[in-house]
Amino acid sequence: MNKRGEATRRRIREKACLLFAEKGFKEVTMKDICEITGLSRGGLYGHYENTKQIFKEIVDEMMNSQDEEFRSKMRLGLSAVHILDDILKRYQEEMIDREGSLSTAIYEYFSIKENAAGENALYRQYLASFDTWKSFLQYGIDRKEFYPVDIPAVFDLIIFSYQGVRMYSRLMPVSREVPERMMKEIRNLLVRKE
Repeated sequence: MNKRGEATRRRIREKACLLFAEKGFKEVTMKDICEITGLSRGGLYGHYENTKQIFKEIVDEMMNSQDEEFRSKMRLGLSAVHILDDILKRYQEEMIDREGSLSTAIYEYFSIKENAAGENALYRQYLASFDTWKSFLQYGIDRKEFYPVDIPAVFDLIIFSYQGVRMYSRLMPVSREVPERMMKEIRNLLVRKE
């Protein structure tokens, strides 16, 4: 695909992401995406067949972006504590960002019968995220910056608390103190005291 075509696809994903965060997955139509991008139906369908294809690319891109962020920082030899602080700070902000959350859309997308049948795509995403976090947590342990922890348990604690608060923040008011307390406790669990 040429650069212009990829730029158009990127713009479609960025605009569609806003719609999915606002409306969830099931309520967004190709017509909605045409309207928000200013593309004709033919222009949009020249790039994507349906909303499922667009949403899948958005989710894959998010996962790949996080993976690359961790790996590039570890290749540079950055402090594990510094990397952790950056990610926990971002998670903390995202947890209370009601408008920017894709949690509802992700739940809806992966609960569709054909997406849930066979090999569970959400579970594949979970495993890919686990591999990234496992490498990172081991990096911090090897550098003696983190305590030797039960990596799968810490990963589950981080991911499920993050996603849980993101989902609940769509349904009820969640104060800034909730994610602050949670992220502080996760940091205390991991970071060795000087």
